[in-house]
Amino acid sequence: MPDKETADAIVVGAGVIGSSIALELTRSGRQVVVVDRAGGAGLGSTSASSAVVRFNFSTAAGVAAAWESYAGWASWSAHLGHDVGDVARYVRTGLVMLDVDAAPRSAYVPLFEELGVPYEEWDSAELASRVPGLDVGRYWPPRRLDDPRFWHDATQTLGGVFTPDAGHVSDPQLAAQNLAAAAVREGARFRFQSTVAAVHRSGDRVSGVELDDGSTIWASIVVNAAGPWSGGLNELAGVGGDFTVSVRPMRQEVAHVVAPGGTGDATQPRPAVADMDLGTYFRSDVGGSLLIGGTEPACDPFEWLDDPDDAHLQPTSAVFEAQVTRAARRLPDLGVPNRPRGVAGVYDVSDDWTPIYDRTDLAGYYVAMGTSGNQFKNAPVVGCMMRTLIDEVEHGADHDTLPVVYTGVHTGLEIDLGAFSRRRSRSSTTGTVMG
Repeated sequence: MPDKETADAIVVGAGVIGSSIALELTRSGRQVVVVDRAGGAGLGSTSASSAVVRFNFSTAAGVAAAWESYAGWASWSAHLGHDVGDVARYVRTGLVMLDVDAAPRSAYVPLFEELGVPYEEWDSAELASRVPGLDVGRYWPPRRLDDPRFWHDATQTLGGVFTPDAGHVSDPQLAAQNLAAAAVREGARFRFQSTVAAVHRSGDRVSGVELDDGSTIWASIVVNAAGPWSGGLNELAGVGGDFTVSVRPMRQEVAHVVAPGGTGDATQPRPAVADMDLGTYFRSDVGGSLLIGGTEPACDPFEWLDDPDDAHLQPTSAVFEAQVTRAARRLPDLGVPNRPRGVAGVYDVSDDWTPIYDRTDLAGYYVAMGTSGNQFKNAPVVGCMMRTLIDEVEHGADHDTLPVVYTGVHTGLEIDLGAFSRRRSRSSTTGTVMG
């Protein structure tokens, strides 16, 4: 590679979010270079994602972005715009969000009505009928396995809200690779196994980045989509002093187990279940298996990291047992294996579990951060939103005063990008993974 390279824009991070942004910026006519420390696209947080696509968010912008993105996943090849070989598939299973005090139906059903997201409200009898083998007991709040109350019988039942168009993406890493390949077809250049060592300025504007091999890429636009390393990149750039929301790396695990009879198989997957009542979620996977993750209940310690490179990327017995045992309370026929199986990764988590898609006080330096945990599903639209934001701000828009609005090409819905501001009020969200 040359010691000095020029571009119109640099995207740091080649996960599903960074690759989506690179594709859209390249489509806008810009020369784009993508830098990533890994050896290929989607090898970081993206590869540890459960890739669930749901619409249950507590803000209109959150619901609208997820609904617009669903249309992109459902027509994935058309969204890519190029023949890139093997492509990720969207698996439409539907998802039922079980009733829970922390995220009542009243928080999101009115938004479904307003924005046109199809849904069904199920009582406990309908829930038991539609998801065979499911225990419909109410156990709130989630508890640790060593709490005797975890094993108490339920005295009440619960229902849920079913969204038939929800589902999951078959291979999250492949989805990122698809976006990267489409971006390359549009003219983007990718530099893998490269780490940003410095962010350069010219006056009050970003002017490029220096890599760990000593080479420099000059550009007047830099987008931080570095996932768990996004906070460190902001420190290099000297930005973040005006942020009201911060991000931190968090280690997460997703368990993989054999599904009990009747909960789904490779040919007829049953609905995914979001179960904040017990602090878990699960969805079908290939070969008659289940992916099981946690919903970050208050009773569990969060595994925050000072340095994402310190993460142990193997599943642990303690987390595996907790997640699978909680799922087994909901699915009594589910076995809890002795040996953990699944994936571990590092997420980039914001204080309120809502991403930051915004400009910064350094002209030309933009952020798409705090995305892990619930933003994989929005990858198709995030590239479009960031392109719109960058276009508008670079042409003089004062996004901090009058937020930019993105209009979805599939749904026609207007998405107020101020909802993802670095300066937002944290009271505007639930502060949970629901956003």
